[in-house]
Amino acid sequence: MSKLTRRTFTISAAAAAASAGLGLRPSFAQANYPTRPVQMICPWGAGGGTDATARIVAALLEKEFGQPFNVVNRTGGSGVVGHSAIATAAPDGYTLGMITVEISMMHWQGLTELTPRSYTPLALMNQDPPGVQVKSDSPYKTIKELADAIKSNPPGKFKASGTGQGGIWHLALVGWLQAMGLKGDHVPWVPSNGAAPAMQDLAAGGIDIVTCSVPEARAMIEAGKARGLAIMAPERNPQFPDIPTLKETLGIDYNTGAWRGIAGPKGLPQPIAEKLTASLKKVYDSKEFKEFMTNRGFGMIWGDAAEFAKFMDNGDAQMGQAMKAAGLAKT
Repeated sequence: MSKLTRRTFTISAAAAAASAGLGLRPSFAQANYPTRPVQMICPWGAGGGTDATARIVAALLEKEFGQPFNVVNRTGGSGVVGHSAIATAAPDGYTLGMITVEISMMHWQGLTELTPRSYTPLALMNQDPPGVQVKSDSPYKTIKELADAIKSNPPGKFKASGTGQGGIWHLALVGWLQAMGLKGDHVPWVPSNGAAPAMQDLAAGGIDIVTCSVPEARAMIEAGKARGLAIMAPERNPQFPDIPTLKETLGIDYNTGAWRGIAGPKGLPQPIAEKLTASLKKVYDSKEFKEFMTNRGFGMIWGDAAEFAKFMDNGDAQMGQAMKAAGLAKT
């Protein structure tokens, strides 16, 4: 090979390498995603329903992809800290998260500018109604006894918790109080970083009521430290058949619920997003996921990326109306 030929070959090889670095490498990386560990952010504390759901999804994605999916709890700010960490991460598929119904509420309160449109939705996987829980030695054995006591006592007599200020479990309480003809602040709300710490506070006697999903309260109920009185749903949960609905016991047809889904930062490359949604559907359909959710009484609901986006848009509008009616929206 002549010097000129060798030089031409060297320049061509360098150009090819540069071209690969500029154009081919990202496509290759997307096609082979993931090639390293993925971080799964949970905006709520360890031990709660969101944390438990995030961990089973992460474990099954790890099995599906052969790469670690590490759950990281980023709590604080009534959910703002964790949701912000998901939204502001690099849109490369290596930081995902479990976003919750609170993303449809926080911006109405002026806590953040984040909305459901701040993410790349991947899959809706869970929806649960709230329950009403009291301490095991509470004098109120039924929801009617508790409701009568709340109505007959002045505002502030009882305190409740379950999530951050203006979160879904707070709105559940507000809606229930309004349905009984009371003001939404008749029972003051004590903010917490999730259902698990709220249930611990309930057991310790720091609060009187926790409105969170029954699956989140299950551990304390089964340990004999709490009692479930009712759920805010159209019908009883088959996993907790002894807990009646509000309509059954109080004649109040009031229903609401929390949801959880997987999302990435806005701008996630379409090949990666589609790959993740397809894998999340496999997770959702798996025997392991179904058994996990059923055994804990967690509600299952599937929505692909487009369905999840529409679901969140509708929920965002509904939550805005509810929060304005409850005086919780920033004006």
